[in-house]
Amino acid sequence: MPHFRLETNVPQNKIPADLPQKLCKVVSQSLGKPLNYCVATVIGGVNMSWGGTTEPAAQATLMSIGALGVEQNKKHAKALYELVSKELGVPSDRMYIHFINATTSDVGYNGTTFHDIFGG
Repeated sequence: MPHFRLETNVPQNKIPADLPQKLCKVVSQSLGKPLNYCVATVIGGVNMSWGGTTEPAAQATLMSIGALGVEQNKKHAKALYELVSKELGVPSDRMYIHFINATTSDVGYNGTTFHDIFGG
């Protein structure tokens, strides 16, 4: 159920093809969620300016049911910033991550919601 969506002005052809898989692994490990539920989307070539320049930059959203919070998000941010910086050359001071702690009824899967799946 975790979804990490990354938008960046780094050209799509400069983004490693296996970056979504690497992001899924980091998200799974950091959140303690099963890898088979993790999704990572990377959208490159976005017409984006950060601070008035077009130097490499990104914005991201991490949605999860649970495993997010004040202290947890620091851990997730560290792991994700390290990978994005290493793989794309986006400095950590040129990327935001928006954390969304979704409720089970707000996330659909397999024709229902996690509220029904988890018996909430």
